Parts: sequence; C-alpha cells; structure tokens
Amino acid sequence: MSTWQELLNNSIRDIEKLKEVLQLTNEEAEQMTRIAQKYPVCVNPYYLSLVNMEDRNDPVRKMCIPDIREFSEGGQKDTSGEADNTVMKGMQHKYRQTALILSTNQCAMYCRHCFRKRMVGLTSEEVASQLPVMADYVRNHPEINNVLISGGDAFLNSSELIEKYLAYFSNVPSLDFIRFGTRVPVVLPQRIIQDERLLRLLAIYGKEKQIIIVTQYNHPRELTPESMKAIRKLREAGCIVRNQTVLLKGVNDNVKTMAQLMNRLVSYGVIPYYIFQCRPVEGVQNQFQVLLLDGIELVNEARKSMNGQSKSVRYVLSHPTGKIEMIGKGENQKVIFRYHQAKYDKDQSRIFCRKISQKQCWLEGIPE
Repeated sequence: MSTWQELLNNSIRDIEKLKEVLQLTNEEAEQMTRIAQKYPVCVNPYYLSLVNMEDRNDPVRKMCIPDIREFSEGGQKDTSGEADNTVMKGMQHKYRQTALILSTNQCAMYCRHCFRKRMVGLTSEEVASQLPVMADYVRNHPEINNVLISGGDAFLNSSELIEKYLAYFSNVPSLDFIRFGTRVPVVLPQRIIQDERLLRLLAIYGKEKQIIIVTQYNHPRELTPESMKAIRKLREAGCIVRNQTVLLKGVNDNVKTMAQLMNRLVSYGVIPYYIFQCRPVEGVQNQFQVLLLDGIELVNEARKSMNGQSKSVRYVLSHPTGKIEMIGKGENQKVIFRYHQAKYDKDQSRIFCRKISQKQCWLEGIPE
C-alpha cells in the first residue's frame, strides 16, 4: 500500500504524463499545456483512480482535469472581497466572529473549480511565522469566537505545523472552536488514515477547544471506503465533520445526485452545511456555473428526497457583503434572499427580494 507521501509525490503535474494516462490526442494535450501554464495541474494517483477513463464527460474528471473552457472570456479574480478583508499577510477578518487564516498555498489536488485559482499566496512557513501576531490579533478582538485555518489545504501542512496552530489558538479564551478547511478527506484520505500523530493531536487539543473539520464532497463517487475510513478516524478523535458542497455544472447539477450525496454524507456522520453557488471566477464561471433560477429549483427539488438531517443544508452564494442564502422563488422571477452571514451589522439576518433574469448566475452589486 502506498503511503500518502508517495501518493502526493507521484501526483501528475505535467501534461505529457496526463496525455499518456488519459490517452489524449495531440490537440488536446496542446490545449491542456497552454491551460496549465496559467492554471497549474496536480492530481494524485488516488483521486485519478476515481475517474472513469472511458467517459470524457465523467463528473470526477471535470473536477481534476483541465478543460479548454478555462480559457473562455469572463469572470472575476476576487468574487467575495478577500483582498479588502485582509488584516495582515495570510489572515482575513470579514465576519465579526471569524478570523480566516490562509495557512498554505499547497493542495493535494488542484480543483478546476477553485475560487482561489488566482492565488499563489505565502508558503506554510511564511504564514506560520506570523502566528504570534495572529494570535494576538484574535485576543485583542474578543468578538472573534472562532478561527478557520484554511489555504490551499490546511491538512497539507505538516503535523508539526498543525500542532503549532492548535497550541496557539487553544489558549485564546474567547474562541469557542477551531476549524480546519480541508479537502484531504476527499482527495487524499490516506493523509489522515496513516498519520497517527495528526489524529492524536486532534484528540488532545480537542479536549481544550472543539475542533471542526470543514471539507468538500461534491459527488457521491468521492465517498469511497478510504474516504469514509478517514472520516471515521476524525470523528473518533472527537472532531465534528461538516461539508460544503459546490453546485457544479456537469458534476452534481441534477436532483438525484444532489439528494444522494446529502443523504450519504449524513449516513457517514458528515453534516451537510452549505451548497455553494459556484463563484464567477476567471477560469471557472463558463465551465461550472449553474443559472441561479435553475439552482434554486434543483436544491428545493432535491430537498424532497433528503432525510430530515440533510434538509438542514443551505443554498448560498458568497458575496462581498456576506453569505447570502437563496430561499426560493416568488412571483415574476423574484427570488427571496436572506443573509446567513453578513460583513456589516445592518445586513445581519436581513431578508430581501431581487428580480433574477433567466441567464443570471450571480448576484451583482450590493443589495439595498
């Protein structure tokens, strides 16, 4: 059995290897080479094994293999105002109660739908060097009651570095819990299964502060035996595991797939939290975005087949002013929205309506 380090080291990062594995034509390989120069490729052998090689439209393939539509015109670089909310290098404070740390620029697989495709970011060591200052910032802002350590992928940090984050923030009295944003349970579960030190750290520090793992399953085929073993080990270590799915065209944009995904997550002890509207990111929007009116109908139809726990999931978009839940459609193509999280106090829990066109995929401007 391969170690997780071997799987990571054997990741395909150049198109020549991808051409051989996927039996690409010369034209396809040439197109992918041009894409990879702007949006790098990285897919490890484990996740690549989930791809149906016979199907060019395979949903798992779409999430990890470059597509010429990544070069189509349109899209924004920063769709939720991350630059405006940066308080120091590697740290953002958008929502009153939450501090976000971009702890690394590394991932175990480069998702083609990533909303941070624009970012190179700081290395793990550069961000970690800011830890004392970050911890002081949180202490000096007692309204912050949780820290989200993300990236890149937070679990691509070494276990030694993860322990430093836990040690610093578990000693901050105002924090109720510590979150880690990671797709490792989905794309490289061996990182969790094989690392007893990581699991031991989570169990030890979890006795001081509740630790929540926020991951991203987008398709039922990602719920493999290895992935579920990783989830079970995280739960045995005392972690709460929550999921944020992204609604992606050609991947999970049908009622049956979405309902099955939500129900199976619950059955394995993973709490569905958000279904995110795919952001209009440069290199992403034309390939993956679903129309807003279609997305609302899809999610509401899928709810009919969800179990009671799955129905708690919220369909939201991450706007510069906050996370805005899309509740449902009214008359004359008007959609009812509600702020689930808000940057500004005036918007906290605010409900508003907006007429949405048939071709609209995003909520533009700041709602009045």
